[in-house]
This record gives sequence, structure tokens and C-alpha cells, in this order.
Amino acid sequence: MVHYILGIDGGGTSCRAAVADADGRILGRGKSGASNILSDPDNALRHIDEAARLAFRDAGLSEDLVKSSSALLGLAGNNVGDAVNYVLTRLPFKRSKIVNDGLIALQGAVGAEDGAIAILGTGTICLARRGSELTSIGGWGFQVSDLGSGARLGHAALQECLLAHDGVRSVTPLSAELLAEFGNDPEQVVGFARKASPGEFGRYAPRVFFAAERGDETALRILHAAAGEVDAALDAVAAIMQGEGRLCLLGGLAGLYPTYLAQRHRNRLSEPLADALTGAVSLAVSELVAEGFGR
Repeated sequence: MVHYILGIDGGGTSCRAAVADADGRILGRGKSGASNILSDPDNALRHIDEAARLAFRDAGLSEDLVKSSSALLGLAGNNVGDAVNYVLTRLPFKRSKIVNDGLIALQGAVGAEDGAIAILGTGTICLARRGSELTSIGGWGFQVSDLGSGARLGHAALQECLLAHDGVRSVTPLSAELLAEFGNDPEQVVGFARKASPGEFGRYAPRVFFAAERGDETALRILHAAAGEVDAALDAVAAIMQGEGRLCLLGGLAGLYPTYLAQRHRNRLSEPLADALTGAVSLAVSELVAEGFGR
């Protein structure tokens, strides 16, 4: 009987699955909704199951094979043990392993070799692998970490528009535009900020980059400060890697940040070899088959 292996890339926006044979040959792919197991574990479970079934369907295989497959899942929110345990016991697969979603991104970007990634999206995290040593920097969440992230950029932009309203900063097109969206009422900004999720703050991040391209003083101040934080994290990565291995930027802001980063880091950047879903399949084959799950 053929035993199928699933690689799953689950994040706060979508869940992607790929079904492969024991040699890692991808047979089909599926995509479903958000799958952050910390913020919404029950919906994450539903979307994981849906993406897996769609992958089997895309491969021309019976969806019932999901129940006899082995799966490696790189999931957002996996750094909280209670969330992992809750989800792990409810997954539809015969064998399951949950890992950090950054780990599958690293595997996809640099393959099996030494290397490092900086994921720059709604949140931020850096991962570096040198030999058998894996080091993670950041990624502790918007409230206390994720410096340079889209969420932090959006938060800073709203903070700046209030400072401009109060006369502490000069009014610039960006601060004026943002405040106008809240009816020029700072109390509306405060009301939004009290309840906003990291993703809701992060929606303002592209506006900051766009304004900076036009020379907006507020946007440039925000980006130079944020890039300094990313540079500091990349300095820590460089100390670990000692100049060896591939360094890749990933995430929604990866293409926007290099202009603002220090030259020492821009000189080291490489294109990723593959995406996180490919990395999930690769890890699934190497780890699950090695542990006997794929037999």
C-alpha cells in the first residue's frame, strides 16, 4: 500500500498543503483559510483538514487517504505548548508532527545546507542554521517583539499622526492622510488601536513604504528606525553564521526593505531556493520517513 506524506504551511492568512510520495515527489496541492493555532485553533483545524483534502483531490486521489497519511505541519502560533497539544490530538492524520512555521520557510529557502532567513511580514523572526545548531531570533509577538514588522510599522504610523495632531511633529502627507481617514478625530485613532490586531495594524505598512518613496519625512523616520532594528537582528544572525551560508529575506515586506538596510546586509542577500510549502514537504520526507512514520 502506498503511504502518502503531507507538507502543510499554515499561517494567519491561509493554509497550504502538498501531498507527496515517500520520495518527496509532489502529487497535488490544496489551499484553504487561516490556520493560526493560537488565535483560532478550531478554525485552524478545519482549514488544515480542508487544505489536505484538496491536495489529495488535486492529485486525483481519494480524500479518505488523508486519514492514513503522515503530515508535517509548519504552523503559526506553535510556540505555545497548550495550543500545540490541543491541535495535535485533533488532527485528521495517522501520524502528525508540528514544527515552527519559520523552520519550513528556512528549509525551503536554503535547502539542507547552512543558512539563515529573516521573515519580514506582519510579524518578524530570524532563523539561522549552522551545522546541527538552529537559532531563532525574535518572533515573540507584536506586544513585546517583532521589531521592524508590518504591525509595528502600522502602529508607528498611527502614533506619528497623533504626534502631528498634537503639534509635536510636523504634519506630512502621510500623517495628514492617516488622520483624515479617522475623520481628523484622534479619539477614533485611539479606539481603533485599542482593539486592532497585528494584521490590522500591518495593513498600513505598505502605505509607509509608498510615502517614503515620495520623500515623506514621517515615513522615512519610521522606516529608518525600523530598518535599524532589522539590521540589529541581522547582525546577530551574521555573528552566528560567521559569513557562511545563504541569507534570504522572506515575507510580504521582503521586497520593500533592502533599500533601507545597511550595505553589509544587502551584500549578503540571496534569492530563496524554494517556498515554505516545498520546505514542509522536504522536512516531512526527511523527518517522518526517518522516524518510521512514512512506512
